[in-house]
Amino acid sequence: MDLRHLVVDALSQNKKAAMLLGGAGVAVLGLGLGYKYLRKTEKVFRVGVVSQLLIHPLKSGKAVSLALAECQKTGLKFGELQDRHWLVVSEDGHMVTGRQEPRLVLVSLTCEGAHVCLNGPNMEELRFPVKTPDNAVINCRVFSADIQGRDCGDEASRWLTRYLGEEKTFRLVHFEEQMRGRRPMESKPQFPQFEVAFSDEAPVMLLSESSVNDLSSKLEKDVTVERFRPSIVVSDCEAYSEDSWEEIQIGSVRLQRVMSCGRCLFTTVDPETGVINRKEPLETLKSYRLCDPSETHIYKKSPLFGQLHAVKKTGILQVGDVVYKISR
Repeated sequence: MDLRHLVVDALSQNKKAAMLLGGAGVAVLGLGLGYKYLRKTEKVFRVGVVSQLLIHPLKSGKAVSLALAECQKTGLKFGELQDRHWLVVSEDGHMVTGRQEPRLVLVSLTCEGAHVCLNGPNMEELRFPVKTPDNAVINCRVFSADIQGRDCGDEASRWLTRYLGEEKTFRLVHFEEQMRGRRPMESKPQFPQFEVAFSDEAPVMLLSESSVNDLSSKLEKDVTVERFRPSIVVSDCEAYSEDSWEEIQIGSVRLQRVMSCGRCLFTTVDPETGVINRKEPLETLKSYRLCDPSETHIYKKSPLFGQLHAVKKTGILQVGDVVYKISR
């Protein structure tokens, strides 16, 4: 079994083994795979380096930082953790995010073995099985689309309701592999079509450190990449250069740009405190990152920050991988 298959096997079975492989040998993958998977008619240009890989298992919850991850069609995965595969909903099944409940950004959802671990400030850790086949499947409403989710049980519901301190009842649902995903671009046939779980618009969001640093230079208080919830963070490039990367190769993974990421009120939630100020950095972004007038029918008045990608070819991603822009 070659190293690449060992990594995939480790990712699906054992977190510690995967981390050891990531530190000891996976760097070899990035050296050659970027060229191995290129077609003869393609040219490549080195545009940056992966500096962070972030999975947000719970939509609007805290990020999990990883040294390596699988990049699947529906986003990043590490063992049982999959990006935006858990969702808080109201009793009638409508999604609840940090826009309505800012303190959700302080909730950590991780997995140990076959159990989910929920943690939050001033809360005792709650553990429950990842797989709960006897629990009900709920029809959830995510934006304007319906999608299924497996209810995670009454204990998880009581935990979230107690944490959020509301009179309303909240429930936690899990998107499972056999369920049908959402097609967020269905109403936009000009864009690539794909399925996601509970992500807003695309399986992968990419952002450069230099873009965040440039924004911080315009603010009274610096912001971090965590505020913008990317999947892949890239260093060693100029600010906003990611806007022009229509197709990129990272190791064996091929990503296709879908559109820019239009930003909303959620950017004004501080990921360290869970406090929403409803103004910055959104207002500053609006001052210089609005779309071209020809694209207002797509983005309206949302400022653009980061790029949304579809996954053309799955594979393993690792911090330190070189990012190549593809040209034909």
